[in-house]
Amino acid sequence: MSDRIRTALVTGSTGAIGQAIADGFAKLPNYALVAVGRDPLKVERLVAQLSATHRGARVRGEIVDVSSPRSVSEFAQRWEGPLDVLINNSAVAPPRREQTEDGIERVFATNVLGYLWMTKAFEPALRAGKDARVVNVTSYWAGDLDLNDLEFKRRRYDNDVAYRQSKQANRMLTVAWANRLAPSSIAVNCCHPGDVNSKLSNDLGFGGSSNPADGASAPLWLATSNEAQGKTGQYYEHGHLTICRFGTDTEAVERLAKICDGYFTQRG
Repeated sequence: MSDRIRTALVTGSTGAIGQAIADGFAKLPNYALVAVGRDPLKVERLVAQLSATHRGARVRGEIVDVSSPRSVSEFAQRWEGPLDVLINNSAVAPPRREQTEDGIERVFATNVLGYLWMTKAFEPALRAGKDARVVNVTSYWAGDLDLNDLEFKRRRYDNDVAYRQSKQANRMLTVAWANRLAPSSIAVNCCHPGDVNSKLSNDLGFGGSSNPADGASAPLWLATSNEAQGKTGQYYEHGHLTICRFGTDTEAVERLAKICDGYFTQRG
C-alpha cells in the first residue's frame, strides 16, 4: 500500500455503523476522511468528536442527501482531487411508505439508488485514485426483490420487505458494477456488517448483538487491507467470503442494473 495520504468517503457516517467506520479511518495516519450525512448538526458533532479523539486526524464533513440525485451531483461537482475509497453505507427503513422530493420511494432511493448515484458521480475521482475501492454495506437479511414493483406502488408497503429487497439489490448491483468498473481497476465489493443495535435496526423491530466497532470491521477490511487488494464482485458475511445466490443470477442482475440505470438517465 502506498504511503501517500489516501482519501476515504463514507456515507451514512452519523449512524451507528457509519460512525464506527468513520472512527476507523480517522485513526489511520495515511487516510483523510470525508464524513457524509444529511443532518448538519450530527455531521458537525461527529467531525468534532473524531478530531478530538484522534489527534492529527484529517477529517471533514459534507452535508449530502444521497437519496437526491441533485444533492449528490452538487457534491461531486465541488469535489477536488482523487478518491481512493467510497463506502456506501446510508440506509433507512421508515415504518410508513415515504417519497423523496423526486417522487421515488425513500428506501429504494436511499439504500439502492443512493449507492448508484454516488458510485456514478465519483467514478472519475475513483479512476484518479490508486487501488480504488468501493464497498457497499449490505446485509445477510436480503430477499423479497420484485423487479416489477421496486417502489411498492402495487404491493402493500412493509419496511422490513423494503429493506430486505434493498439489501438484495445492493448485493446484485455490486456484481454488475464490479464488471463495469473492472477495466478501470476499481474494485467493488459488499459485506454484511453484523447485527448492530441502531436506529435502523430498531425501525425494523430488532435490537442487535454486535457492537458498532465489530460491525465496522468488515467494511474497513475491504477498504484498507492488503489482503483485499484485487478482489472485486465479492460478498463477505461475518468476515468470510460467501457465495451470494442473488449475485450469481446473471439475468436478474443485468435486468436490475438496467432498471436502475434508467433512474440515473432520467435524474442524474
